[in-house]
Amino acid sequence: MLASMDEIYLDHASTTRPHPAAIEAMSGAADLFADPARLYGAARRARMALDDARARIALALSGRPEEIVFTSGGTESCNLAVVAAALAARAARKPPRVVVSAIEHTAVLEAARSLDGFEVIELPVSSSGITDLDALRDAMPAGVVSIQTANQEIGTMQDVAAAASIARSAGALFHTDACMTVGNVPSSVAGVDLLSASAHKFYGPKGAGFLWVRRGVRVRPMLVGDDRERHRRAGLENLPAIMGMAAALEARLAEIPTEVPRLFELSSRLRTALPSLIPDVVVHGDPSSCLPGLVAFSVPHIEGESLVLLLDAKGIGVHSGSSCTSTPTEPSHVLAAIGARTHGSLRVSFGRSSRDADADALLRELPVVVEQLWRAAPA
Repeated sequence: MLASMDEIYLDHASTTRPHPAAIEAMSGAADLFADPARLYGAARRARMALDDARARIALALSGRPEEIVFTSGGTESCNLAVVAAALAARAARKPPRVVVSAIEHTAVLEAARSLDGFEVIELPVSSSGITDLDALRDAMPAGVVSIQTANQEIGTMQDVAAAASIARSAGALFHTDACMTVGNVPSSVAGVDLLSASAHKFYGPKGAGFLWVRRGVRVRPMLVGDDRERHRRAGLENLPAIMGMAAALEARLAEIPTEVPRLFELSSRLRTALPSLIPDVVVHGDPSSCLPGLVAFSVPHIEGESLVLLLDAKGIGVHSGSSCTSTPTEPSHVLAAIGARTHGSLRVSFGRSSRDADADALLRELPVVVEQLWRAAPA
């Protein structure tokens, strides 16, 4: 069943509706079906389109085209970065140690934990989700450090420049999972060795992403079988999705100057109103360093899934917990790491389609469903 246009979608941190620019770009790829690695005319035209998309994405991040590796999305990009960097570090006889924050996306955490023969250190975070940089210093030397740019669940943004400086000064390769920030806030690859991004987080198509690899950093492919992507990722490139990703990123860069303050205003309004509307509500994250448009909070004595279902019945789509898990019964590792209660959590994330009326509807209906659930709950 198709979603009704009357539904209020407030889960942009999970995924986004493709930007009109992305849809237009993908529709223009219908005739670019040939293999870009071949030599005949149709293949050369496909190669030109692939090279053009690569150059545009690199320009958006102040990088070089040859540093872009196209992937199937953020999960593959993070896995490739962590595993490839760890194997490269071991080959260079660096310490077999991978350092991550405790609130990384599971694509990073599980990739690190999957490495045989490596020690994995998970850095503690503050109650607002800020990574302990003193603990990072104490964890040196290491082969690889991976600290996300912004958290997918509570929106806290990290001081990536400082973390990268600590790691690289100690000889470690530094990766940042920037899936939540690229295309949504001003982004750059300055100071890092590897950076992961996912198209559907910035209004591009699903099934496309990239890993930026600083020139000089070696990447051992996880997918093998040919020499595409400069021997870093085998498999025929998804050209229509890549073209849509490049178009979406360019469109978002033009929108960021107006969208960021607008989304901050919507989320600040929610952060300010919640404590007066719901007794004992706890708003998570760092309000002074957070993603625009994202608000995470917990309501006592209620399961988050119940809140989601009742709000959905009123035409409002929000999420309970993190985008990195599909099983709502699993407690949030992010909330556990910041010492917050893991039940009764909601994440509201505004996006380019969100309006003041959407925030009005949420603030009107949320106290109603909370009261309804409290009355139905055992004493």
